Amino acid sequence: MDYPNITISKKHSKPKFSRTVLRIIGLLLIISSLIMVPPIIIGYIYQDGDIKPFIGGFITLFISGSALLFTYRSAKSDLKIRSGFIVVGLSWLIIGGSCAIPLYFSHSLNLSLTDAVFESVSALTTTGATITSHLDELPHSLLFYRQLLQWLGGMGIIVLAIAILPMLRIGGMQMFKAETPGPMKDNKLTPRITETAKSLWYLYLGITLLCALAFYMAGMNGFDAIGHAFSTLSTGGMSTHDDSMAYFDNSLIEFIAMIFMFIAGINFSSHFIAWRSASLKPYLNDTEIRTYASIVLASIVLIVLILLDNESYPSLYESIRHASFQVVSMITTTGFTTNDVSQMPNLVPFLLILLGTMGACAGSTSGGIKMIRIVLLNKLSMRELYRLIHPHGQFIVKLDGKTVNYRVLDSVSAFMLQFIFILALFTMVLLFFGEDLTTAGTSVLSSVANIGPALGTTHVNFVHLADGSKWALSLAMIFGRLEIFTLFVLLIPSYWES
Repeated sequence: MDYPNITISKKHSKPKFSRTVLRIIGLLLIISSLIMVPPIIIGYIYQDGDIKPFIGGFITLFISGSALLFTYRSAKSDLKIRSGFIVVGLSWLIIGGSCAIPLYFSHSLNLSLTDAVFESVSALTTTGATITSHLDELPHSLLFYRQLLQWLGGMGIIVLAIAILPMLRIGGMQMFKAETPGPMKDNKLTPRITETAKSLWYLYLGITLLCALAFYMAGMNGFDAIGHAFSTLSTGGMSTHDDSMAYFDNSLIEFIAMIFMFIAGINFSSHFIAWRSASLKPYLNDTEIRTYASIVLASIVLIVLILLDNESYPSLYESIRHASFQVVSMITTTGFTTNDVSQMPNLVPFLLILLGTMGACAGSTSGGIKMIRIVLLNKLSMRELYRLIHPHGQFIVKLDGKTVNYRVLDSVSAFMLQFIFILALFTMVLLFFGEDLTTAGTSVLSSVANIGPALGTTHVNFVHLADGSKWALSLAMIFGRLEIFTLFVLLIPSYWES
């Protein structure tokens, strides 16, 4: 297809599968192997089996990664932006497959390769869609592994790697840009990208520990408290029990989960600035956060009214309790449940899916379109309406008192178009594999937006889907986690031209 109105500068050199890229992949394989050490320790503590798959996975990945690092140890060049896209795209595919090794060889799960990769990718992308059942009967090592994958995926394994790259004399800014969610990716918390990555992880770890402690004090045992803190802060939503949060039937635990899910849905840059300045102003002065909080409150009120009108629960308290939890869980794309959402009045599941599609703030661990894009799209649409009224007027889009760069606005518009295209494409793929329209549409939306819960045959789990559908959804989850552009750019022919 020709684009006569687009001039493409060719000053960049042709991207190559360089020694530096291979060295980084070696590093990521070693990181993948180290992920399997904690489940081995948990297995020895609880003595309930299935440690061998983790030991085998650790040895295989560690040796492979070490071989690549040793072979290309002399690579010292900075990572260019074009190579950054390759590394990030490949790394999610490689890590997703690597972390599936113990799941595939586990005798307790007895998963096919397709199911193992789906479960691994779902956890790492914090989508939370699962094909696993009978969780209460699984070994602690496997349960902990699923929770740990979500937690690591929440902030991004790439961001963790960035903190290590300077030790290998490899720059990491381009990986950070390709990995970090949201339209405004050039804002750094600290002057050095390594310090930014470390600051994010320290903050992430600290809030996770607070969440685990709160869960423990509210009545969870230590194992469940840590596991659910992992899935709460990562907004992954996988649980150690089949009944998810309903297993505990504890309103205090649900309240704690709501608080920390809401926190996880806020831009971590805002958390860092608020902590460093010891002030709430970074939250109060942020349009995105105010919009996020307003939509949460308005949605809770609306769904409570719907539940009361349909007499879904015996009291106002129960209606508020369940409506509040489901709203926060879905808008942050966590996907925790306290009851079967599909049994609520039809309007409620639709509204919850809509909230999950919108998502929380950019720079958070949540999925979805992101609230900042919703805000900017609203401003863009209002600008066009004002232009119809005042054809010769000059209207500037501002956010928090600052003019929004036109490139950001172009990026938001392009993202929405590609988001819709991806939804349509993958929905057609699932329909091709024989899924019904409700299942196909909501499963794809759930995967691309990294929500987790869906409707149709996947309202409980995704085990009944065809293998082709699972592979397609696994790819859709990675597209969503990397916010589409990072993988899409690799499909453009001009990207590979000199």
